[in-house]
Amino acid sequence: MMQTSLFLARLIGPVMLVIGLAVFANQRGFRDMAEEFLASRALMFLAGLVIMPAGLAIVLTHNVWTADWRVLITIFGWLCAIGGAIRLFEPPFLVKTGRAFLKQAYFTPMAAAIWVALGLLFCFFGYRH
Repeated sequence: MMQTSLFLARLIGPVMLVIGLAVFANQRGFRDMAEEFLASRALMFLAGLVIMPAGLAIVLTHNVWTADWRVLITIFGWLCAIGGAIRLFEPPFLVKTGRAFLKQAYFTPMAAAIWVALGLLFCFFGYRH
């Protein structure tokens, strides 16, 4: 199971890190893109079609509930599966919640910081071996 954990950490970590850095570098563009996303039911549905199976793939290969860093991968997988299902099943909830977050001035840098921190964490655990 450790090999699967390392593989997923090495896959997820750099992607999250790059996304977080991109959001930091272009906060206004990210906010505009998020507004466009929330305005498009088609994009929301398409995102759900991508995110839900990705989350399920993680959960099906890595449903590890241990008291170490590997549980973060499992939680990430479940959050993706649930988030994808919400995008497919209940878009109005996502629109309402997303717009409420976007109204907060701190949202964009905070989201970027979380993505960077998680990306660094996954990279650390994935590549330190």
